[in-house]
Amino acid sequence: MCLAFPGKILKIDKDTALVDFDGIQKEANISLVKIKTGDYVIVHAGFAIQKLTKEDAFAALKMYE
Repeated sequence: MCLAFPGKILKIDKDTALVDFDGIQKEANISLVKIKTGDYVIVHAGFAIQKLTKEDAFAALKMYE
């Protein structure tokens, strides 16, 4: 089972993005999804696999609290 934690795209450089996961910043490959800076994504194994609406991201984050 995989638990996904939403992250916010901070910066994009070609197929790589800097993603903020509640203060922890990691790089992720974004070649599988069409996103822009400020979008929220789910990342698995280093790849952004799904774009989330801001509402869905905040709902997921609230569940983790």
